[in-house]
Amino acid sequence: MILFRQTPIGRPFLWEIASQPEGRWHGSGEGPAHYFADTPDGAWAEFLKHSEIVDIDELKDIKRWVWAVEVNIEPVSILNQGLDRKILTGNKKTYGICQKLARHLRGEGVTAIVAPSAALRAGEANGWNLNNGLQPASPRDGRVFVVFGALATAVAWLIGTASPPEYMLDKCRYF
Repeated sequence: MILFRQTPIGRPFLWEIASQPEGRWHGSGEGPAHYFADTPDGAWAEFLKHSEIVDIDELKDIKRWVWAVEVNIEPVSILNQGLDRKILTGNKKTYGICQKLARHLRGEGVTAIVAPSAALRAGEANGWNLNNGLQPASPRDGRVFVVFGALATAVAWLIGTASPPEYMLDKCRYF
């Protein structure tokens, strides 16, 4: 499966150390945990949300690498684990609940999960169609894939250096 990430220019597409900053699905010292989006917009939304970028003027100076990453995973769906969607897409106060579930799943041998995107608003992973000009495609929800531990078999392609599109400010679900 091909998934998407963005990174600071010059940084690799994966973490190799356990001491990465905590996220929704892993606590401090529980890395590496690799977060991917199913769309490039999802990857941009994650960056904008965590960087708290809400103003169009802030976008002009942002330049980051965008990666397409091929991973061979069989993720477990978080939607089948009994947590309310408001927790799955909530603010940082919900991280502890999500981290506890992820810890439990890792303890059962789960190496990858898929969850609703907490950074993209519902229906905003839509992509584009061409029909008398560029048109938004049908709405769909974004997903985040998290892989726990080393991922030495992943193959990545650097798509290029880019800035988040202006339309992303309206698609992003902020803290």
